[in-house]
Order: sequence, then C-alpha cells, then structure tokens
Amino acid sequence: MTGKAEQKSRKEKRKEARSEKQKLHFLSWVQHQGCKSKKPAVPSVESIPVEENKQKKEPTGVKRRRGPEVKRKSKSKKFQEYLEMERGGAVSREEDLETERRLAKKLRVKKGKLGGPDDGIDSLFADLGFEGDIGLDDEVKEIDWNTMDDSKVEKKRRKRKKKKVENDVTKELYDEGVDEENDAKFQDSEDIETNVVELPTVSKVKYVPPSLRATSNSESEEISQMRRRVRGLLNRLSESNVESITQEIAALFRSVPRNTGCQVIGDEVLASCSRGPRGNEQYAAVFASFVAGMACLVGIDFSAKILASLAKSFEDEYSKEDGLSLRNITLLLCYLCIFNVVSSNLVYDLLSVLSKRLTELDVSTVLTILQCCGMKLRGDDPGAMKDFVLSIQNSVNQLKLKGRLAGEDNGKAEIHSKRMEFMLETICDIKNNKKRPKEDPSHHTRIKKWLQNLKAEDFLLRELKWSKLLDPDKKGQWWLSGDLSSTVGNIEDVVAVISKEVVEAQKLVQLAAAQRMNTDIRRAIFCIIMSAEDYVDAFEKILRLDLSGKQDREIIRVIVDCCLQEKVFNKYYTVLASKLCSHDKNHKFSLQYCLWDHFKEVDTMELNRSMNLSKLVAETLANFTLSLATLKVVNLANPLEMTPKKIMHFRMMFETLLHKDDALVWNVFTRIAGLADLEILRDGIVLFIKQHVIAKDTGKDLASKFKIAKKALDNAAGVLM
Repeated sequence: MTGKAEQKSRKEKRKEARSEKQKLHFLSWVQHQGCKSKKPAVPSVESIPVEENKQKKEPTGVKRRRGPEVKRKSKSKKFQEYLEMERGGAVSREEDLETERRLAKKLRVKKGKLGGPDDGIDSLFADLGFEGDIGLDDEVKEIDWNTMDDSKVEKKRRKRKKKKVENDVTKELYDEGVDEENDAKFQDSEDIETNVVELPTVSKVKYVPPSLRATSNSESEEISQMRRRVRGLLNRLSESNVESITQEIAALFRSVPRNTGCQVIGDEVLASCSRGPRGNEQYAAVFASFVAGMACLVGIDFSAKILASLAKSFEDEYSKEDGLSLRNITLLLCYLCIFNVVSSNLVYDLLSVLSKRLTELDVSTVLTILQCCGMKLRGDDPGAMKDFVLSIQNSVNQLKLKGRLAGEDNGKAEIHSKRMEFMLETICDIKNNKKRPKEDPSHHTRIKKWLQNLKAEDFLLRELKWSKLLDPDKKGQWWLSGDLSSTVGNIEDVVAVISKEVVEAQKLVQLAAAQRMNTDIRRAIFCIIMSAEDYVDAFEKILRLDLSGKQDREIIRVIVDCCLQEKVFNKYYTVLASKLCSHDKNHKFSLQYCLWDHFKEVDTMELNRSMNLSKLVAETLANFTLSLATLKVVNLANPLEMTPKKIMHFRMMFETLLHKDDALVWNVFTRIAGLADLEILRDGIVLFIKQHVIAKDTGKDLASKFKIAKKALDNAAGVLM
C-alpha cells in the first residue's frame, strides 16, 4: 500500500508541474500581447543596428527556449510600418527608391516585367495596351533599369536576343504617337516572323526496276557506306590478317543483296590490284587468297562474278595499252589458279588467245603468266602445255618471217625480239622442268594452310572459257553450265550428244527401279551418283538439288544402298559420303543412324553386302568422318548377342582398320579414350579384338597394331600422333 501511495503522489506531482508550466506560458503570451498594443511606433528596418538583428547561433541538439526579450515581427506588422511611413511622410525619396529596389529584386522585376516562367499573363495585358507594365511609371522603369548590374544585363541580352526583336515590335505598335511609317515597319516585321514556316519537302524519286538498278549512277547511302568500309578493310589486307578481314567482309556481304555485294567487293578488289604502282606477287597472292576465302564462306558464285569482272577489266586495260595495270591483273589471275579458285584450263585458254596475236603487250603478259604459275600449269596438264609450246613456236616463226619481209630495223622491234627470246627461254625451262627460285612451293604456306582448312578445292570453277567470261549475254548459273558450243562443232553433233544422254538417262531410271528406288527423290539421287564423273561432280550436283528436311536424309541412305549393291567394294561411295558429312553435320547424323539400322540386319544380310558394309564403316572411321562411338549400339563383349555372322562382320571391319598406318590407328582409337560413358565400349573392343582378331591372325602385324590400339584407348590426355 505504501508503494501505491508513493506512485500516486508522483503522478500528482507531474500533473501539478504541467499545469504550472502551462500557466507560465499563458502569462508570458498575455504580457507579450500587451507590450505590442502599448508600443507607439516601430522604427524602420534601416534604423535598426545590424548588431541587434544578428541572431546568436546555438549549439545543435539544444532546444531553444523562447524568452520575453526575443520578439518576431509578423507580416502584418511590416505592412503596418509601411502604412505609417506613407501617412507620416517621414521617409525620404532615397529611402523610397531603395525600398522599391529591394522589392523589385525580391519579386524579380526587370524592366517592368516579372521574371521566372512565362504564365501568359503578360501577353494578356499586352493585348489591352499595357504590355505588362502595370503599376510602374516611366520614372520607376528608368531607375530600375539604371540600378541593375551591367554584366547581368548584357548576359540576359545575349540569351534573349531573338525574343527582344518581337517585344520591341510589339512596343512600337502600342506606344503613343505611332505613325504610319512605324506601322508599315511593324507589318513587314510581323510578316517575316509569322511566315517563316518550313514545310516538309516531298522528294519525288523515280522507280528503278531491279534489272536497271546496277546501271544507275547514284548509290544509296547504305551501299556507299559499305563501299567505304570494304575499301578501308582491303587497304589493310595482308597475309597476317587475311583471315579476319575475309570474315568481316563476308559478314558485310550477307547484309546486302548478293548481286550488289559481288559488284561492290569486285570493283574494290580490281581497283586495289590494277590501279596504282607496279604490284608484286605477294600483293596479288593476298588478294587471290581473299577471293578464295570469300568463295568458301559465301558461295562459288562470288568467285565466278569476280572472274567475269577481271576478264572485262583485262580487255579494257589491253585496249588502253596500259602494261602496268595489265600485269597486276594477270598476277591476280595466276594466283587465283594457284589457290584453286579456277582451273588451269582457263589460263591455257587465255594463253592460246595471247599466242595468236603475240604483240609486245601479249609477250610481256605471257612472260608474267609463265614466271608466276608456269610450273603449276605444266604439272596440271602437260599435254596442254605441249600444245601451247608448239602453237607459240609457230606464231614466233611467222612473226619473224613477216618482220624480215617488212625490213624492221628500228629499236622497238629489237626490244620486242629480246622479250620474245626471253619468253622462249622461259618456255624451254618450263618444258625441261627447271624450277626457278621464285617458284619455291614453300611460299605462302600460311595462306595455303588456311585455304586447306576451308576446303577451297571443293569450290574450284571448272570448264570455264575466256570467251564465256567476256560473253555479255550469259544468264543464270553460267559458271556451272559449262560451254557446250565450244566443244561441239555443229547441230548434228549436239543432237547426237543429247540423244546419247537421253538413252543413258533411261537406262539409269530402269536401274533405279530395279534397285528399289521407289520415290522421285531417291531416283534423282541415284541417277546423279551413278552418272557423275567423280565424287566432286556428284557432290556439286547433289547440292544443286536443294533438298531439305526428310528429303535430305535420303541422300546418305541411297549412297549406302549403292555401296552395298556393288560386287566389289568401291571407295567412291565412302569419299562422297565423307564429303557430304564434312559439308553438313546433318549428313553425319544420317550416316550414323543408317549404319545402326544395318547393324541390326547383319544376321539376315548377304555375305557380299556384309563385307561391303564392314569396309564402308572401316573407311569412315579411318578418314575421321565417324568415330568408334558408332559401335556403342553393339555389345561386343556379350557372347549371346555376337552371332557367327556378326563376329565375322566386325572381325573384317577391325582387320581392315588395323592394317592402316600406326599413326592412323593411334588417332582412331584415341578419339574414344578418356570418355566415361564409353568405358563399356572400350572394354568390349579390347575383348573382341583379343578373342576374334588376334587369335585368328597367324602373323605378328595385327598383334603389334593391337598393342598400339590398346595404349591409345588408355590415352586419356587425347594426345595425337
């Protein structure tokens, strides 16, 4: 009870303290109000000393108490002081002007106008004739202007120079005493300001058909930009950066239409090679490798159109008798032949054209060709080189005879004869297989390795003639159609050739039906495979079919079926299948699935078909088209699954594979080493070879190869030989 009493007394004490505090606050407020009512007059702000107006800074965190000596002036009190000053007249003119200046500064009044954002009030009063100068007479405006800071005025003048013209014109209109001349000026200036309206101009561009767009003089901004970009990249082209620049220009080529890209890039390539100083072989080799790389990345039509432009440029420079440009273009053509962009037949065709004329310019061009790629031409087609030597000897003899009859003894004829003698010496060196130092095959090894990785030999242009390149009426895919008119003499021969092809085609169709090619797609693929000259010809014709989806899968199935139907294994089908798989990964998957299906049929398969299938699998493994992981669907270690026919089939496959070189065996078996999911397959391969291959082998060759294969299967690091 004593605790409760003590607690109650504390509460009462707090209540009494609060009530006393409130009373004190109330008495203080009453005293303050009484002082305000009894005070007679309040001096102006200017008369108060500066020291009395200063407020003492208190430390932060301390609550400031309001004492009786601190008094705040209310807004009503300031207004009351202003009224007393107006009534008493005690304020002088200077003080009045000073007060107006301070008020104008607070209100941001300049030249009789309020500052800040424009709210439209000034324009409203301007229509009434006041122009925003309400409550200010001429004297006040003059004083306000003169008391402003000159630097600020000059700065504002520069910023609002354009608005000042319009304001001045408006003032001129509503000022007193406006005469007719000023009114006319206002009308002129108002017309100038209000009539300056820029309307969008509609450009009338004439439609140009697609067939005539190539001949139009004006290029779009996009094409001009691409041309400048290509020109800059080609200016930096060298043997060290040819790969990166080719990929970058290939990306630009894909962003525009193909014809436009071929035209722009071809023009820049020929301009870089033909114009300018005397080009060397290194310069021509880099540009030729660029053309070869572009053909691999964007298509064979690119190199064909470049060649057509090159032939036209060659004839133009020949007609101008510009030997320097002609030599540069000739070097580019020679290196296009060296890098397998064109065949040697095209260069031989050009040599035959030059040998018939054999002018001084022709002799220098023939010399350039023979010095650059003469040994390659001899190696590609020795018979054509022999024919060229005979034809040029006849032409030289005829020219000498004509020169003797004409009696030419001037200096030009002597120079021509010296060049001709040097050309004949060069031809004799090539005929006798005498290599020169500049024809060292070790040159441009980096470029050749890059083009080899791109499979540049697959994009070789065959059967092109010089006359075909210069033909202005060539249409379609002229680089693939060949030149039938150059090989056939008359119409009767053409008819005979066509009739023969028709008969052969009918036989192929009947053979396809006998081989159970029951769809049009399978028959077409079969006819291409069986009628092709070689695997490259078959590859190009299959690509021209442009099959997609399920139709594309039929290609590999037809190739495998044709291979199994042969009486003796033909490696042609393996090379063609490998070529297609390297071109498209979908063919690789199709081949793998097709072989899996045939593995299931080994027990019911004929012996001849089983033998061809085993050799086909061994060859695809040897050329790295497939890996030994293809055999994971077969349990080689299971004696119940391995029937006698399957044992014979896979024994023949491993024997064919182990008869390869040691390095090849090592690399083939290393491809499945170190993979955890193929551990069962590796154990099955080792067990099968030991039981069914090595045990049946009487010699020691396969035993040594098996040791290599076993070590390769344990080669988890994947080091190749």
